[in-house]
Amino acid sequence: MSSNENKPDFSNVQSNVSSTEQIKQKADFSGVQSNVSSTETITGGSGAEQSYTVVSGDNLSKISKHFYGHANHWHAIFDANRDQLDDPDKIRPGQVLKIPANTD
Repeated sequence: MSSNENKPDFSNVQSNVSSTEQIKQKADFSGVQSNVSSTETITGGSGAEQSYTVVSGDNLSKISKHFYGHANHWHAIFDANRDQLDDPDKIRPGQVLKIPANTD
């Protein structure tokens, strides 16, 4: 007795799938244009508040030295970002910090 004798033969089975859902035309967005504008006044110079995105290896002293020329104004950056910082030693890459205007 062969092992294939008792197995069903499905070699003639056929399949067909259909749907009653109507095919809808996809929207054409090829002509869409975008424009962004703001009513905010942009002020320049050293008196303007800036922002900075933290990268790996940063600390508030290093960021202070970059923006103010000396590391000891780190507390100004910390105070300006109390809404997202609880500890000046725990900043994370990707955080966007407000850099207040230099008050010197």
